[in-house]
Amino acid sequence: MITPNTESAERDARHKARMARKKALVDEKIAQARDEYGLLLVHSGNGKGKSSSAFGMVARALGHGLKVGVVQFIKGGMATGEEQFFRRFPDEVSYHVMGEGYTWDTQDRQRDIEKARQAWAAARQLLSDPQVALVVLDELNIALKHHYLDVDTVLRDIESRPELQHVVVTGRGAPPALIEAADTVTEMNLVKHAFKAGVKAQKGVEF
Repeated sequence: MITPNTESAERDARHKARMARKKALVDEKIAQARDEYGLLLVHSGNGKGKSSSAFGMVARALGHGLKVGVVQFIKGGMATGEEQFFRRFPDEVSYHVMGEGYTWDTQDRQRDIEKARQAWAAARQLLSDPQVALVVLDELNIALKHHYLDVDTVLRDIESRPELQHVVVTGRGAPPALIEAADTVTEMNLVKHAFKAGVKAQKGVEF
């Protein structure tokens, strides 16, 4: 007769065996992953979390004592919690808010182009500094999508960065050339958003 305790013990044993097999596979992949160099990561898609993920990486880098550079394209029309927080660490974080707001607010393409070019000049300085371990180019994809910047020029500058420097690019509509050049690409998919139910953007969640 199989008792609940016997069934539970058998399930536990099967679980342990599966996890042992999985651990062996994972350990083998870890052992094979020996390369180490600066990565290009792209966070795109219509879902929430692209910039939030990038700023989580900023916090992670700071935890390891690394220096970080941030350039925010497009954004700039309102203060954000991440800006106010990371500006508390001026020796570790070089923070540049270069936009003047979303395109539907600015409504001035030539002005947006000029601001994007100024932002890229700031980004280029960070991309040439070997002391900066992580560079976040927040909403760069939007500037590329609207052709405010030349994608080939952007990619050349990114590819010319110091060998161990990591770069994170965020924003909807990442161009195919950027996706092709990237080492890691994450697509944030929208399943449900409170804004569609009439909930306004709130501190600590959206900004």
